[in-house]
Amino acid sequence: MPASEKVAHASPDPTTATSALELRDVTVRFGGVTALSGAGLQVAEHTVHGVIGPNGAGKTTLFNVACGFLRPDEGEVVRRGEVLPRLRPHRLASHGMARTLQGLGLFDRMSVLDNVMVGADRHSRSGFLGTMLALPGATRDEDRLRQRAMVALERLRIAEHARRYPSSLPYALRKRVALARALVAEPTLLLLDEPASGLSSEEMDELATLIGGLSGDMAVMLVEHHMDLVMKVCDRITVLDFGRVIADGSPAEVQQDPAVVAAYLGDDVADLDESPDPATPTEA
Repeated sequence: MPASEKVAHASPDPTTATSALELRDVTVRFGGVTALSGAGLQVAEHTVHGVIGPNGAGKTTLFNVACGFLRPDEGEVVRRGEVLPRLRPHRLASHGMARTLQGLGLFDRMSVLDNVMVGADRHSRSGFLGTMLALPGATRDEDRLRQRAMVALERLRIAEHARRYPSSLPYALRKRVALARALVAEPTLLLLDEPASGLSSEEMDELATLIGGLSGDMAVMLVEHHMDLVMKVCDRITVLDFGRVIADGSPAEVQQDPAVVAAYLGDDVADLDESPDPATPTEA
């Protein structure tokens, strides 16, 4: 796992900072298969917390629990000290949370600006009826939401594409549109599922800078398999393997953990230091 120069941003000590999100002893079973077994993590306020692991380690399952897509068989989701026993995706905004998924979920027949405005719905003051009847208050409300959406697009440096349709944009820009839609809700906790998938090295560097700049306003939980991005942008990393947490710490600590090296490169790596020197005679 190559180390990269870390993006500079706020990084309070996660052992003392207030918890933005905590997953406690989470177990998830699918029939006879246990996808997660007593897994947990703690995302401190104003930090970027990465979740990594080999294929099949349970990363997506843990993310789905955090988003409310899955209710764990055991364990708890805790948001700023409050246990959320019935968290559901449509309730994320009410808890100050937003998320992006691997599938962008953009509406191809709506402009980029309109797509982002969908994410600003929690700030709407008009009811459905007022919007349908185009009442004066609803018109003013729509203008406010449009302004919020433009601010999010400008933050991600894609405001010039506001009037275009997502399908006309390169994939990397579409990913920024999806991120803008999450940011326009002004969350204090952002959940990102493999945001670097499908991006070039240069695009990943730009993404790292964007994510690193978010922690001044929010906490970020990042599920990702691109190690360069994770090591560059994360303050703390949790490593899963076969549904269990095998390491948790700073990027440097995780990178040097023998259990992590073994999980990624195979058990034989853990035995390298114990292998006899080929030049040293051994007993027959």
